[in-house]
Amino acid sequence: MSAEMEAETISLPEETKAKARDYFRQGLNCAECVFLAFYDTHETNLPREAVGLASGFGGGIGHTKHICGAISGALLALGTQKGRSNPFAKETPRERSLELREDVYPRFADLLEEVKEHYGTVLCAELTASHPDFDAPARRQSCAEIVSYCADLCARHAEKP
Repeated sequence: MSAEMEAETISLPEETKAKARDYFRQGLNCAECVFLAFYDTHETNLPREAVGLASGFGGGIGHTKHICGAISGALLALGTQKGRSNPFAKETPRERSLELREDVYPRFADLLEEVKEHYGTVLCAELTASHPDFDAPARRQSCAEIVSYCADLCARHAEKP
């Protein structure tokens, strides 16, 4: 199969997943990997430098091992398509709040819940607990899997109406 034909058969989520894993191998943090892979495979209105928004979320937010950076990167990336580009589009604070609760938050909560269901947690400390040496190859391999899973999941959620 030619590279051109192979490129035609790969799905957008698979491409996003592969790019995220590749970025992780290149030394980007977990949040940057997911965000940038999504950026590369989906239309956004942001400059590529927007990846800087994700930088502080790596290692569970500033390497504090709180919420997993790959999840944060996925939520940031999903926001480029499913977030509110104009939070003032609704006229009143009540309408804005209702829009968030009914139309916006559920999309993001669904992604988060899928990760929690898959891994049993969304906390970096718990996801990496079996790998106390953060620089060890086993931890890097585990995180690479989480990064690629979150990138794939983000791309799948972006396809939902």
